Amino acid sequence: MALVKGKVNQNTTPPAGKGKPGEANCGELAALLESAGASDRRHAAREMLHCPNAANALVSRLKREGEIAVREAILTSLIRLDDPSATAGLADCLRSEDAALRNEAIEALRELAASGDQANALPPVLLSLLADPDPDVRIFAVNIIESARHPDAERWLIEVIERDAHVNVCATAVDLLCEVGTEAAIDSLLRLKARFVHDAYIQFASDLALKRIRES
Repeated sequence: MALVKGKVNQNTTPPAGKGKPGEANCGELAALLESAGASDRRHAAREMLHCPNAANALVSRLKREGEIAVREAILTSLIRLDDPSATAGLADCLRSEDAALRNEAIEALRELAASGDQANALPPVLLSLLADPDPDVRIFAVNIIESARHPDAERWLIEVIERDAHVNVCATAVDLLCEVGTEAAIDSLLRLKARFVHDAYIQFASDLALKRIRES
């Protein structure tokens, strides 16, 4: 899916001649977002970026939207919004039973993480996801961290391998530590090996991470 970035700050005055949608127009767009016509919903998703509560309306529609083209328009707008509600809404989609929606939300959050547009909003969301009761959601969070250019990324991964009881979550974190780990991760990796002493993959991945850290 090709998602188009380009941050839109809802508090910023748009270029001359374009203007923010007025209150009445925003109401029309909100109604259009619930239209029976897919082309109308797609148009609304693209045009309501400057409307109040656009993120909440877009996320609500995304969770129910069946048309791929409309979902793409919604996701593109959520990425462009300079609104923490968009980040939180996308994160909530990771708990959906809809696998396609989960994958789209992961891609969108990874794009946000890579762009740094939500530098303040994303870390609390990621930390919440890392503490989610569902191990699959915690794995999704680690996968999003992979795209985050954040100075605390290694610390978050170390906390995962120190505290998470699920072997697959730890394995995903170790895979990423192979790329970003420093000497700060060595003791935690050794403790992880001892904790999952009978798991062949943990042993292999931890040894690989330790080797790369020591040779760097």
